[in-house]
Amino acid sequence: MMFKKILIANRGEIACRVIRACREMDIVSVAIYSDADADALHVRMADEAYRVGPPPSSESYLNGEIIIETALNAGAEAIHPGYGFLSENGEFAKAVIDAGLTFIGPSPEVMVLMGGKIDARKVAISAGVPVVPGTVEPISDLEAALNEAANFGYPVMLKAAAGGGGKGMRLVSDEAELRNALELARSEAQASFGDDAVYIEKAIVRPRHIEIQIFSDKHGNHVHLGERECSIQRRHQKVVEEAPSPIGSSDLRAAMGDCAVKIAKAVGYVGAGTIEFLVSDIDHSFYFLEMNTRLQVEHPVTEMVTGIDLVREQIRVASGERLSFGQEDIVMSGHAIECRIYAEDPENGFLPSPGKISRLRIPQGPGLRDDGGVFEGSVVSIFYDPMISKFVVHGRDRSEAVETMRRALREYEICGIKTTLGFFRDLFRDGEFIAGHLDTGFIDRFLERQRAVRSNGGDIRHIAAIAAAEIHLKKSAKRSMLTQTSPSESQWLQNGRSAQLRGR
Repeated sequence: MMFKKILIANRGEIACRVIRACREMDIVSVAIYSDADADALHVRMADEAYRVGPPPSSESYLNGEIIIETALNAGAEAIHPGYGFLSENGEFAKAVIDAGLTFIGPSPEVMVLMGGKIDARKVAISAGVPVVPGTVEPISDLEAALNEAANFGYPVMLKAAAGGGGKGMRLVSDEAELRNALELARSEAQASFGDDAVYIEKAIVRPRHIEIQIFSDKHGNHVHLGERECSIQRRHQKVVEEAPSPIGSSDLRAAMGDCAVKIAKAVGYVGAGTIEFLVSDIDHSFYFLEMNTRLQVEHPVTEMVTGIDLVREQIRVASGERLSFGQEDIVMSGHAIECRIYAEDPENGFLPSPGKISRLRIPQGPGLRDDGGVFEGSVVSIFYDPMISKFVVHGRDRSEAVETMRRALREYEICGIKTTLGFFRDLFRDGEFIAGHLDTGFIDRFLERQRAVRSNGGDIRHIAAIAAAEIHLKKSAKRSMLTQTSPSESQWLQNGRSAQLRGR
């Protein structure tokens, strides 16, 4: 039986995304909120909303006991965890099930198994999936780390066994670095995940980060929905994602998809999940990295190129229904690109920029999608991730998608706080990015190029280029327009130009 009421154990744009899916399926949505989010967009959108605690996430969005109690009191039948917070917490998932509710995600056992990077590597190896050479047990001490690094050859990567998101991760180039990095990685792992276990891998030089979206139901059906290119990262966290990858190989997609499905079958997976790989940009060899046992932030680009609503499918599968599609139904149509719009200052190390959004203008037009969690007047809190929205474009091919994104970013306006909009405007004019020459170190090289240009008077040339482009656009518009631009449209164009210069 389909659920009648679902509680969303999350906030921000992903809570809004799930609420919209519930509304389309005629399911009552229940939001939760902390005191900092009492007037948030997801609270306004939901059919019902309940306070779960003060602003710190440890006392609200991470308080599983109160969230489950709230779901029971509200009469919800299931809990959708979104991503982040408790979405990959096996203990929470088990508590949800023990309370007589449905957890919209994989089983707690699978979540725990695949959430541990070392155990996940063991599963991949047993399934015949290639993994990056590395240890399958945590490093016991410095001497063991030095021996393993010598066996693999430098550079190597230290990684926290219990988590992701770049926490507890260190790239090590030689023995001297390793001596210092091991303790730092352990300390960060302990602080972030409550577990200081660290393992070591051979570092793949200039790899692409490519992931495969998989979906499984309770009836033994397992399907992959193609790949996403996720190499554009800062601090090991993604900021731009694409589907399909510019690497452009259907054979590679099929091989990686087959490996992803093997892993899903090996653990009896149910629901939406993602298998992440490192891919050599030289010979296209690929290696299993980790599994995310939840919906990914970047799921919209897959939805745009496959036409499949992944959140609706999550809800359907959790209710016991079969997948609504088979592998033969998955067709990649066109190209989609997503930018994560953050309240961050790119010129200051991407540090958060909390505050009130005094003006918000979202671009419109064919092929555009904005998964946002704010409105004009919203306050970006210091307590949570500063992501404002996920802005997605779709084109017939990558070139068209890049052109559409470039245009849309010029129209996107957010005032009152610093954002990553200016960074993205520069990125989508970068020759290396346009050519699709991507890897996980791309942003560092891009920022170096930007600094070099600006130190040589690049800002003046940039403004001149904007002016020349606008003259060209005006001439083109005059040739194509049959009527004069209205006063309101003129004011809108002027606002857009002013916002663009402010974004610099």
